[in-house]
Amino acid sequence: MRRTVLALSTILLASFGILSAKQAATQEKPSSTEPTMTPEDVAKKNPVAATPEGLAEARKLFGYHCAMCHNKDGDGKGELATEMKLELHDWRDGSTLEKMTDGELFFIISNGKGKMLGGEGDRTPEKIRWNLVNLVRAFGKKGAADKTKAATPSS
Repeated sequence: MRRTVLALSTILLASFGILSAKQAATQEKPSSTEPTMTPEDVAKKNPVAATPEGLAEARKLFGYHCAMCHNKDGDGKGELATEMKLELHDWRDGSTLEKMTDGELFFIISNGKGKMLGGEGDRTPEKIRWNLVNLVRAFGKKGAADKTKAATPSS
């Protein structure tokens, strides 16, 4: 009887040791689930022309899903971004946007980037995501126009 209890105790302890080792091994290998942008993604051209209707549709979605971080005007100072101490691009700054292709913006909108969870790829039709690219570009054009107005001396 003692041998049986001793043998079962030994097996039980060995099982816990193996289980702990497996858990430690899986925790040591952090895997990146962030999708990788390919040259094909970067080279994509926006097939959707910017229209008032398309921009209005994109602005509505932006208000629901994006403004909490990027703010309603695209300055990157939304309430959640501020709380999380995130430093986001100011999409009103045209110089930031001219460095990015439409394909890059579309990829980020679709898949997310960094702490931007998920993206819109699994829940938003492609046409609307391209309209979001148009909206982000429109933030940059509006920002450039605002800077021009500020720089022009008034009579």
